[in-house]
Amino acid sequence: MKAFRIHYIVPILLAFSLIGCRYGKEDEVFLISYFKNNGEDGLHLAFSHDGLKWEALNNDKSILTPELSKDKLMRDPCIIKGPDEKFHMVWTVSWEEKGIGYSNSSDLINWSEQKFIPVMEHEETTKNSWAPELFYDHEQKQYIIFWASTVTNKFSETENQAEESWNHRIYYTTTKDFEVFEETKIFVEPGFNVIDATISQNGSDYFMIIKDETLLPEAKKNLKILFSKDLYNWDVTISEPISKSWVEGPTITKIEDDWVVYFDQYKEQKFGAIKSKNLNSWEDISNEVVFPEGIRHGTVFKVQKSILSRLMSL
Repeated sequence: MKAFRIHYIVPILLAFSLIGCRYGKEDEVFLISYFKNNGEDGLHLAFSHDGLKWEALNNDKSILTPELSKDKLMRDPCIIKGPDEKFHMVWTVSWEEKGIGYSNSSDLINWSEQKFIPVMEHEETTKNSWAPELFYDHEQKQYIIFWASTVTNKFSETENQAEESWNHRIYYTTTKDFEVFEETKIFVEPGFNVIDATISQNGSDYFMIIKDETLLPEAKKNLKILFSKDLYNWDVTISEPISKSWVEGPTITKIEDDWVVYFDQYKEQKFGAIKSKNLNSWEDISNEVVFPEGIRHGTVFKVQKSILSRLMSL
């Protein structure tokens, strides 16, 4: 597939507040993006000062209404802050679509025109493009966008392990500007049905957490971790499960010396979490976290307190 280009005009965005920055680096707080129900009302945000107790912003009403695809959904919103000081977001626009949604903002309130990125248009038998995530490669100065797709008649050896013919692998593309995108390639092929990949960096090394989506003959539905020194090579050893079963949508942060992974306990209809100091031994701390009711798969990130102040004024 050839590289493809998206044309759009970015509207003028309100400049974010600089209060508190004049005396040095401003303190940061935790934010998490998420959706509710089926994602029909759009982007939700919550904040936390300690990473454990979370409070919804905007009275838990949507901050951005979805406009893309026939379904107009905004599921699995992933937000990261780029070197351009903008917040870049990608999301799932539909249960069955060959592309994903994209928008950006300087303040998380005023967003650019929503754009559809046809990341799997080249594969005619693609069924879906789920849970896209972003990671910025500082060495190559580019964004990696990665997501889960089922392409009919591919990876047939695991077709009988999934429900309703969903049989995902993780794909990716890269971009420097969200206008031109490189050819889509396979990113993770673990030998089983896999969704919900997320990446973080530990020193000079990278690690990825994925969901083993295997249902048959025995349900896995748990999280596993991979380590790599090469951001573009995930043909590596896959760990034993680091979580219980029937969880999904992992997102990673650091709280003091602990790595913390939040996840969606979708059968229990609430969020949970695990923590680790060494990324090998994990402790479930689900009973220590409190999230807004009805929260579904999203991404944790940090923002300056001035950004939070503006969000709290909504």
